[in-house]
Amino acid sequence: MSTRIAIETSKGKMEAELFEDKAPKTVANFLRYVDAKFYDGTIFHRVIPGFMIQGGGFTADMQQKATREPVVNEARNRVSNERGTLAMARTSVVDSATCQFFINHADNAFLDFRSPDPQGFGYCVFGKLVSGLETLDAIAKVATGTHGPHRDVPVAPVVILSIRRV
Repeated sequence: MSTRIAIETSKGKMEAELFEDKAPKTVANFLRYVDAKFYDGTIFHRVIPGFMIQGGGFTADMQQKATREPVVNEARNRVSNERGTLAMARTSVVDSATCQFFINHADNAFLDFRSPDPQGFGYCVFGKLVSGLETLDAIAKVATGTHGPHRDVPVAPVVILSIRRV
């Protein structure tokens, strides 16, 4: 039986199944943050309707939280970035994902693994929503703006109240 998590936000709840068999290192990394209650009080700081919602690394006042070491990118698992899937956010460095994740608001196959070079490596999908698509849609509809160097930031913070195992 796979691990499930409940994501409680200021816009509603979502539940996801994690793909421990397809992304074991990524799921273990994510669950370390979950079990430490790291995500409590963080926000979805990047929201692009028709693309994705990204969160887990900033507080409501846009302060970035300190993280653990990066996890190896398991995007070679060939799990597609489909609507409702959870994937790890990263920089242009392939193995740079730490705590930030995103939930695909649309099918984003262009984010999938295509080749082992940095341009084609893709983003590791490690779970999928089993409920709460209406919450995903509600978050994707919020008004956004710019906050310092950050674009697509919700004008009113969308807070991750908690992420817990269920």
